[in-house]
Amino acid sequence: MTIDIPTARASARVIRSALFIAASGWLVACHDEASSPQPGGSQTLPVLGHGAVSERFTAEVWVQGDIAYTTTWGNRQATGNAIKVWDVSSNTPALVDSVIVPMAVTLGDIQASDDGKLLIVATEFAPGSIIIYDLTNPVKPQLITRYSTSLTAPGVHTAEVQRVNGVLYAFLSVDPASGSPARLVIVDLSNPAAPVQVYSAIMGNPFVHDVFVRDGFLITALWDDGITIWDIGGNGNGSPGNPIPIGSLKTVGGEVHNVWWYRNPLSGERRYMFIGQEGPGAVGSYSTGDIHVVDASNLAAPREVAFYHVEGAGTHNFSVDEARGILYAAYYNAGVRAININGDLSSCDASSKSPDGRCDLGKMGREVGHGLDDQGPVYVWGVQLAGGRIYASDMLNGIWKLAAVPFMPD
Repeated sequence: MTIDIPTARASARVIRSALFIAASGWLVACHDEASSPQPGGSQTLPVLGHGAVSERFTAEVWVQGDIAYTTTWGNRQATGNAIKVWDVSSNTPALVDSVIVPMAVTLGDIQASDDGKLLIVATEFAPGSIIIYDLTNPVKPQLITRYSTSLTAPGVHTAEVQRVNGVLYAFLSVDPASGSPARLVIVDLSNPAAPVQVYSAIMGNPFVHDVFVRDGFLITALWDDGITIWDIGGNGNGSPGNPIPIGSLKTVGGEVHNVWWYRNPLSGERRYMFIGQEGPGAVGSYSTGDIHVVDASNLAAPREVAFYHVEGAGTHNFSVDEARGILYAAYYNAGVRAININGDLSSCDASSKSPDGRCDLGKMGREVGHGLDDQGPVYVWGVQLAGGRIYASDMLNGIWKLAAVPFMPD
């Protein structure tokens, strides 16, 4: 049975009744980094180690220092209500704890605060919430509070945690439910024991799925309504309690899932936004959706200029090595892909241009790395660059540790 992934998010009943993936038994082939190919073309990202999870579907990953946290999703042999805590100080991730979250069917986003003191986890479905943990002991997260209101009740799918003007906020993307459209809720976490809502608005068609926050600007991923860019202090007018819309764009194909706004560390330029499209798919089988490149030089009038496509697979979440200009994308059944995002992405010759005028990054040779596509069945949900390594959360198999792109091609 195939599952339309976006639709499944809106229905706990569908998740409970429709998912089944047979256990697969295959050996993980680990490679030494010295076997990395020479410069030129797309390089294989060597697998350094693997931490197996078989009883639940693995969802998101967050790495802090030598500790990684992964969440779980839906129903497999067990309900997806566990936070897995991993020691990743060596190549092979070692499971050190499993924190069970009550009254949750699915755990989505997981993220530590920028000071490393808090861990925030989104829960679905009703009663939707965020769980806030103290990380004084990183391998033993201690519950501080569970934040849940009537506005978050349908389920919190993602929770982006960012600081704006020195204040820590959580940006909650709340699921639609019967008679309750999707909405964005912004919560002040200054006192993590007593979060305070500062903003709420209905948005998204049919989802507000995720957000990206940078330099006082908020970008919302609104599915078929595209993206909207908001001033929350960057232009000196808006705030997290009063976001002011600046510009918007509907990307080709819609299904806007996530955003990364790239800032060049040398020039400070914030030209390109990378938009993940999540089309229909079946867990463990296939996926669809491209990466869309948006020129945001003019925030009031962003325009789509390029895309990246993998035949037979679709993208999910990103992590960007901004120092080197490499975007790492989780690509579900196609593993992990690494894309060179340096320089001008809006200009290409005729052989690399699509009929609608956008540049095709694949035909431009922008892919510089790929990984896990040789490891048997995988379904990579999330990816994070940390400590010069790539960590990938695989719904079918748990957590992987890979070497990053060792060098850029000429």
